[in-house]
Amino acid sequence: MTGASEDGGGGAFAGPDSPGPDPLADDPRVAVFFGARYSAVAGFTGLLRELGPERGLVGPRELNRLWERHILNSAAVVPFLPAGTVADVGSGAGLPGLVIAAMEPKREVVLIEPMERRATWLGEVSGLLGLKNVRVIRARAEDVRGVGVRAVTARAVAPLAKLVVGARRLPAPKARCSSSRAGPRSPRLRRLRRSSPARASTPRSWRRPPSKGSRRRLSCDSRGRRRLARSAGCD
Repeated sequence: MTGASEDGGGGAFAGPDSPGPDPLADDPRVAVFFGARYSAVAGFTGLLRELGPERGLVGPRELNRLWERHILNSAAVVPFLPAGTVADVGSGAGLPGLVIAAMEPKREVVLIEPMERRATWLGEVSGLLGLKNVRVIRARAEDVRGVGVRAVTARAVAPLAKLVVGARRLPAPKARCSSSRAGPRSPRLRRLRRSSPARASTPRSWRRPPSKGSRRRLSCDSRGRRRLARSAGCD
């Protein structure tokens, strides 16, 4: 595990089944984008690349696109987070939770993960990287009480309506629920407001990030990822 961050997150992964190096692993523009927090983010990326496949956290085919598809995609949410504690629901490999924690060491990040092996990974990695702002809770989001966070993040966990119901007890009063996939007038959110059992206790302010930033930073399709790379100065 030593030296996991020395090559910027695993630019030269050795192994017979390697899909090849990540084209962004040694790109100096990525280091500029993350600034002083690059070493922490690169350290996490290196550990994920080295140990992720064998621990069932990331597929081997993802190793040559960790930076673009997973790290930068996770980092894209940071400018839209309000001040205060963040809970990452179904944190899994630590995406986006550990990326947020590495980028903002003064912000408390609560990683909520029900699976023991994944929760163990999150605790080990946060310790190895010296992320003292991380708290790992092994539980389902709906079973967690008294956290009182200002924002909830989740990535590839559940449909939006199910996610809001499961996480309804996490936010503090006047917290904000933001979606990168649906605007405030979308039928999806209108139906959610009318029918969700969490309506009374979930955040009432539904806001999509500004359309320009959303297209550049938060779109999850291949075109969106290229826009994300451009906004980070990486292509």
